Amino acid sequence: MTASNYSFDQLVDLITREVMAAYPVNGATCSGCGATCEGQCAGNCPDRCRDVVQAGADRLSARLGTPRVAADLAGMIDHTLLKPDGTEQQIRTLCAEARDNHFATVCVNPAWVALSAELLRGSGVKVCTVVGFPLGATMPEVKAFETERAIAAGASEIDMVQNIGALKSKDYQLVMRDVAAVVQAAHARQASVKVIIEAALLTDEEKVESCAIAQAAGADYVKTSTGFASGGATAADVALMRAVVGPGIGVKAAGGIRSAEDAKAMIAAGATRLGASAGIKIVREATGS
Repeated sequence: MTASNYSFDQLVDLITREVMAAYPVNGATCSGCGATCEGQCAGNCPDRCRDVVQAGADRLSARLGTPRVAADLAGMIDHTLLKPDGTEQQIRTLCAEARDNHFATVCVNPAWVALSAELLRGSGVKVCTVVGFPLGATMPEVKAFETERAIAAGASEIDMVQNIGALKSKDYQLVMRDVAAVVQAAHARQASVKVIIEAALLTDEEKVESCAIAQAAGADYVKTSTGFASGGATAADVALMRAVVGPGIGVKAAGGIRSAEDAKAMIAAGATRLGASAGIKIVREATGS
């Protein structure tokens, strides 16, 4: 039977069953150390995490106060300020640090996109912003409009939060419309989209469903967390997400990454971007500086 013989909901269920059968996450034995790591490979088998030769993170996150870093590392960093009480002066400082260090992007709330774009004009530093953040519970049309306005103001990367309640209710059609609305609005304006699945709130089956829908909708990345929920990225989540989406799109691990060992575990699991408030600490540990 071909894919055309299935409804969309049936396809999501089919993908979920196949991935979960092929990739048992919870309680699985780690191939590197033979232990039940539960996503804690960085502590249980650090040698395996260090042996990363194929996958590599292309982005890290860092916050205000970041000192100058080596030029070859600066292009990996998303300089981030998403707290609700961030002030204009803090945004100006964030952008000045990003410009001085030649960081990849600043990631700011939508209200600060225009100012950030103005401050960074001609610097080569891009502006990333968030949509439906941090709850994901707004309507698809509202998220699409927010995306359009953010890009018009100067954003070139959009991090959207999926409709988590709809996913947990198995309303896959709504989740698809939700993600597709943002992807279409962004891609029509040459901007990329990362779909935040908020893994801490999902079962493993729901993580599979979420990633499968994001990929089908044309997203450029799936991302583990907003940083505002009960937990952040785990190596097990990243590995499961990578198993679902394959090599075609990116996986960003965000939240709870506090050391180079944590970062290496995420990369070994399949992450191609990392979001961490300890971004500079991670870079220094990784380089021994």
